[in-house]
Amino acid sequence: MARYYLAVCRQCRRSGEKLMLKGNKCLANCTFDKRPKPPGPQPNRPRRMSDRGTQLREKQKIRYSYGILERQFRRFFSEAERLPGVTGDTFMLLLERRLDNVVYRLGLADSRAQARQLVRHGHLLVNGKKLDIPSYIVKESDGITFCEKSLKNEYYKRVLEVIGTKAVPGWLVIDRKTLSCQVASLPTPGDLDQKLDAQAAVEYYSR
Repeated sequence: MARYYLAVCRQCRRSGEKLMLKGNKCLANCTFDKRPKPPGPQPNRPRRMSDRGTQLREKQKIRYSYGILERQFRRFFSEAERLPGVTGDTFMLLLERRLDNVVYRLGLADSRAQARQLVRHGHLLVNGKKLDIPSYIVKESDGITFCEKSLKNEYYKRVLEVIGTKAVPGWLVIDRKTLSCQVASLPTPGDLDQKLDAQAAVEYYSR
């Protein structure tokens, strides 16, 4: 599986805003707060960004937020183009339905990177079966639980302690005592992160 191994704080600096890629770690002693400028040599005077550059930045911001490399990101976009509806919204809804993102939205992990590791290490069951594919697209009524072996580890106990403070979107349901989760319904455009400009990604790939 391809992974991004460089410092993720550089992605926030390149995007020009904090993307919370490390979860709670981004709230304290964050590199972006100390060095908000983009990485690399700084121009002597500010440069006006072209429309193409703005579209690229917004596209990259979405990709960084969901922790996906370009090849897989482009494949999701191609799938969204084939489906009916507004391409930008369909694209973002597909990303929202990724298993690693759903685990993050449920509050079972502090970041999408941590959620991806949780899935890859086989700690979770989907509809009673072990599934270690972070890019799996969840369906309505899918159930997500920890496997029996993982109920005894310290991570599960820590999640039980903090899950009460986590906000869960309306299309997901979680039993905070047992951490049994269910996809109550599919997400709608109103559930998407409004800070991410999907239309810019559509315009970027359409040129």
